[in-house]
Order: sequence, then C-alpha cells, then structure tokens
Amino acid sequence: MTLKELPIGKTATVRTVGGEGALRQHFLDMGIIPGAEVTMVKYAPMGDPVEVRIHSYELTLRLDDAGRIEIDEVRDTVKEKEQPDARAIPHPGFGEGGKYHNKAEEHPLPEGELLSFALAGNQNCGKTTLFNQLTGSNQHVGNFPGVTVDRKDGEIRGQKNTLVTDLPGIYSMSPYSSEEIVTRNFVLNEHPRGIINIVDATNIERNLYLTMQLMELDIPMVLALNMMDEVRENGGSVLVNQMEERLGIPVIPISAAKNEGIEELVAHAVHVAKYQEKPGRKDFCEADDHGGAVHRALHAIMHLIEDHAARADIPVRFAASKLAEGDTLILEQLALDENEKEMLEHIVCQMETERGLDRAAAIADMRFNFIEKVCRETVVKPKESREHVRSTKIDRVLTGKYTALPCFAGIMAAVFFLTFHVIGASLQSVLEVLIGKLTELVDSAMTAWGVNPVLHSLVIDGIFNGVGSVLSFLPIIVTLFFFLSILEDSGYMARVAFVMDKLLRKIGLSGRSIVPMLVGFGCTVPGVMASRTLPSERDRKMTILLTPFMSCSAKLPIYAFFTAAFFPKYSALVMVLLYFGGIFMAVLMAMLMQGTLFQGEAVPFVMELPNYRMPGAKNVGQLLWDKAKDFLQRAFTVIFVATIVIWFLQTFGTHLNVVEDSKDSILAVVSGRLAPVFRPLGFGDWRVSTALLTGFMAKESVVSTLSVLFGTTAQLTEILTPVSALSLLVFCLLYTPCVAAVASIKRELGGRWAAGVVVSQCVIAWLAAFVVHGFALLFGM
Repeated sequence: MTLKELPIGKTATVRTVGGEGALRQHFLDMGIIPGAEVTMVKYAPMGDPVEVRIHSYELTLRLDDAGRIEIDEVRDTVKEKEQPDARAIPHPGFGEGGKYHNKAEEHPLPEGELLSFALAGNQNCGKTTLFNQLTGSNQHVGNFPGVTVDRKDGEIRGQKNTLVTDLPGIYSMSPYSSEEIVTRNFVLNEHPRGIINIVDATNIERNLYLTMQLMELDIPMVLALNMMDEVRENGGSVLVNQMEERLGIPVIPISAAKNEGIEELVAHAVHVAKYQEKPGRKDFCEADDHGGAVHRALHAIMHLIEDHAARADIPVRFAASKLAEGDTLILEQLALDENEKEMLEHIVCQMETERGLDRAAAIADMRFNFIEKVCRETVVKPKESREHVRSTKIDRVLTGKYTALPCFAGIMAAVFFLTFHVIGASLQSVLEVLIGKLTELVDSAMTAWGVNPVLHSLVIDGIFNGVGSVLSFLPIIVTLFFFLSILEDSGYMARVAFVMDKLLRKIGLSGRSIVPMLVGFGCTVPGVMASRTLPSERDRKMTILLTPFMSCSAKLPIYAFFTAAFFPKYSALVMVLLYFGGIFMAVLMAMLMQGTLFQGEAVPFVMELPNYRMPGAKNVGQLLWDKAKDFLQRAFTVIFVATIVIWFLQTFGTHLNVVEDSKDSILAVVSGRLAPVFRPLGFGDWRVSTALLTGFMAKESVVSTLSVLFGTTAQLTEILTPVSALSLLVFCLLYTPCVAAVASIKRELGGRWAAGVVVSQCVIAWLAAFVVHGFALLFGM
C-alpha cells in the first residue's frame, strides 16, 4: 500500500520512494527514506494535504505525493520507551563543550585578516535569533519556515574584523528552492573562513543531515546546539564531548533566545576560523553496514574527479557525494569528459546493484545511518515536550476538520475589528486630537507674528493638513502589524498554509502562497520578498503578481477617509467588502493566469510544522518599531515632498503668480488633461486625478493631496456622491501599487513584469470601478 492509504494514528515502514527529480531528492533529504518509520497524524480539514510524523518531527505533503511512497508493516503506533533520566548523566552547562580541537599543526591567519562566517541551519531552528545575539542587529524573527529570504550581514559584537552572514534556512545542500540556492552558492563560491552551524537540539536527528554535508565542505566549523533549555526542561540531554569526538568539530550547547552560551560559541568560532581548524571528519562511510558498497563507490568517485574538483575549487568529498546522488549542477561544474562520465555511471550502477537502492536513496540512507549511530551514542531523548503537547491540543481546534476554517475567519475578523474599531481607532482619535491642537497652536502663532500669507499657507495647508492627515493613521497601521506579527511568530501562519492548501490549489497555487499574501495585507514590499521562499518559479511569479491585490496598510488611510465622509454608519462593512473585493479579484486573476501565462500544477506542498511558541515581546516590539519608523520616514520624506510639490502646483499659476482659485493653478492644467479618463467612473474632477497620481508615490499621499486641494471634507462631498466615492474606493483598491512595491517587483521579476503590473492593474481598476459605478446607479444607490 502507499502512504496515502495509511489510516490516522497508524505507523508503517517506508519501502520505496517514488517520483523523480528535485521533489524526490527533497523527500529523501527530509528523512523519507526506505526503512524509515512514518506515522499518519491527520488530514487537513479539506482532506488534503496530510500531516505525517517522521524522525520525531511533523511534515506535510499532498495526497498525490503520498501516493508515490510505498509502505509496509502497518501497525499501531507504539509510544517510544523513555530513556534513563538525563539528569543522572554528567552534562556541560550552556557554552561548555567545544573541547575538541584538530590535532593538526596550528598556523594562525595574519592579524587583521577578516574572519567571515556563514550562519547556516535548517529552517525555523533559531538562526536569525542567534544572528541578532551575535551582531546586535535586529532582523525580523518569525516562527514560519523561510522567514529569512535573503542573506544578511553583521559584525560580531566585541570581535573586530569579523563578519557573520545569516543565510536562508535549508534542509540539505541539494538545492530545492531559491533560498536553498542562495545558501549553497554563498558557501561554495564565497569561501567563508568558518561556518556556524545552528542545530535545533529538540530535533537533532533531522538537523544533523545538513551538518554532515557542511562538514564535507572542509571549512572550519562549530556546531551550536540551540534550544538546549527546552531539552533539559523535558528530561533530555546531549553528551557533548562524545558528540564532538564522533563529529570532529566543537559542539556548544546554547539558548539563543535567552542569550546563554553565546560568548563561548563566539570564542570557539573565532578560534577555528583564525587557526583554520577544519573538521576532523568528512568520511561517514563507516555507517554503511551493507557490504561497503557506498564506501567503495564514493572513494572510487573521489579518485576519478580529484583533479576536476581542484580546478573547479569544490571540495572533493562534497563533489563525490553529490555526483553519487545525481546532482547535475555539480556534474556541470566539474566538466568531466565522456570517458569519465561513463566510468562514473558504471561506479554508480555497481553501487545501486550491491546496495539494492537507487543512487539518491543509497546516499541518504548512508547519512541517516551515521546520524542514527551518533544520536544513539550521544543523545538522551527528552520526554514529549510541553511545547509539542501544547501544540497538539491547540491544533485539534485550529486545524480541526470542522473548526479550522471558522477559526481562521474568526481570527482574521477579530484582527480587523480590533484594528479598525477598538485599539487602532481609539489611538487614531487621540492622535488626531493632538495633531489638531498642534495645528491650531502653530496657526495662531503664525497669524500673531504676521507671517507672509504664502508661507503661512505652505505650513498650515501644505504640511500640517497634508502630512498630519496621513500621520493620524499611524496607530491603525501599527496595530495591524502587531496582530500579524503575533500570528506569524506563534506558528499559526504555517497552519494557515496547511489548512488553505487545497483551496489555493484550485486557483493554481500552493498553500505556502497564503503567507506572502497575508504579509501583503501589511505591505506589498515584504509580501513580494516573502515569495522567495516558494520552491517553484511558477508559484513565485503568480504569488508576486497577485500580492498587490491584497489591501496593504498604506491604503487604510484612503478607506478610513472616504468611509468616514460618505458611509459613516457602514464604515466597517465597506472596509470588509473592500478587503474581500481585493481577494475576489486576486482569485479571478489567478484563474485567468492559470489558464494562460502559468499553465500547470502548483508546486508540491512539503513543509515542516513547527511547535507553537509564545511570540517574543522584543521581536514583536522591534517589528512594530521598524514599521512605524518606515511609515514615519515615508511621511516625512516622500509624502512631505509630494505635499509641498502639490501645494506649490496648486498655489501658483503657469506664470508663477499666486492664484486666487486653485482651478487656475498649474496643477489644474496638468491634471485636467487626465480628468476625462475618470469621468465615466464618476470622479472626473482634476483634484481627484491629482490625488491618484500622487498615490503612485505612496498610497497615503492620496489622502494628504485631497486634504490640501479640498481643504475640508465638506468641499469634497460637494464634488463626489456616495456612488462616485464607492467607485473611487474600488479604483484605489485595485490600481497600481506604490513606487516601492513596483521596485520590489522589478527586482524579483524584471522590468517588463513590473511595467506589466502597472499597466494591467490600472486597466483592471478602471474596469472594476466602471462596473461598480454602473451597478450602483442601476440599483439607485
């Protein structure tokens, strides 16, 4: 039978792993290998994907992919026997360990030479937290696989001439997604002086798979056992000295979140880099208990490619293991001739025949066999952790068959309600009062001093009315980001992806696409960047093109401004309809793209589900500060400049004389040419056209521009009707994103795609606003 048919709660042994290419290699790297025990945990609420447990961690995959994995020996799941109490075993404290040192003669690098480090590890193992502790930097840390989507650099605190690079999380050095390629290329091509390999101590077996491949690179390396506090609290332990002897590298127990053991880790990392103490072990073939087939094959390949590996500057052991498992990228880099390629295939075929497994499975099996021996000798497994018990209980509700979707809808509804009606709205009212009082104070002072009327108008009508009107929406934006950050850090976002995968697959996307889109509700720029974690180029492009349809927080001032002016009794309803309107349009566009530009199936859904964790107050606070700072910078740079420019164009005529009526201004002349385009939509006034133009720089500018041009809301309501205001809201919802978002799209997809987004979204917005305007008039609104 296949894994697809395994009943919930039953355990089986993997017999064969079907499929081909990168996905099959990814399964093997994640531990789904012949002989491994796998337990069916549950199905997603919609019946697909499924959650399985293998090597002590939870993994998701779709039913179609599970159908490629053959199993046998189906049995009831037996709870693992608890090992002896770890408290009776001598164990180093945080930062102790690291006793292993290479016995080779020490030749330190010259004084003043830069010591560069790659910080590498599995996804969601605490890399960015450790990076922040090492450098004092403040990167966003999220409890979702792949939060780090690009490399980040920083100097280690207290260590001159050091540079540590936080790399995206990967499970192996077989590139499967774009972030894995970033990490692999950095380590192979930029030759860091050392590697800090961070390992989740609560799941050492899975994490050591990457460690073995990093050791094959023959780069000085230390292993940081993170989350050791959780291991101890749950009765587990690690025999650090024995693990060091088996691996041949320093092993340091730490807790990155609590800043424990970091100083000792830094000391050992600097030492191995300065003295270039390379791993004492790169050969793991002793784990090959099946006649030595893998051992003989690897060493034969190493002899065959030794000269090519030296020319390509690739460690020969690493290159040999990659060729053995069928890595085409390494094969191309080595540039073997035809005779050597044929000899390579003969060696691999002989290994497969003797071992009884295909090449990729044989190499993966060799690695996991070695890991199993190391863990058996050095790791006392903890009891089931409190974090896992808690996560299981929470998941019964948040990912339950009948409760998952209502919970998701309820959580998002609560977030929007608290943001727009309770916390955010209350803080906004307070800030509006303060800005109003300050405006009155400055206005009175300037009037008393007899300041020139033009300058007086610039300060009050331009700066205070323009920037101040946007600034008042800061509490709403910060509140929304606060809730989104909590959902991400807690681990709930990963569950949302699990729950929504089948639904998103109907429009050609993977469940992982839900995360960039949800981030897009905060800001399109990080939403576009978060799409890099998607392993499929097709899914990545589709997600990037759909993310701008999500209502970013910068549009909130527009919605709040118009709903307060035209729909005060139904402001919440109108805002909710706008948000869902953007989602509806994204679905329509996805279905259209699926049948035209992006034909084919969504990428397979293979993802680890982390335990729920309490969001860190420091992390959430730092994120809020970053978003508030970003908003304030835009308010006092882009929006400030735009406000002054608009005020100038509205105050002066074509002969640079102050005009009595803004309809005679330069702005009226320029925008007047564009206004007829919007007349069929119900807002053909030149001032509205001007506001939409400035909205391309920053969406918040729409409100500030209207405030400058109209002065009061009463004047705006004389020009627009509720129908035209609704049409304008729909246009603002869908038309081209801001310059920053377009720039991020250009960076990810190129100039043509970015230009296409600008043009297509303007056309879509015009058509949608036209339809809404027509229906509203038809039904007598």
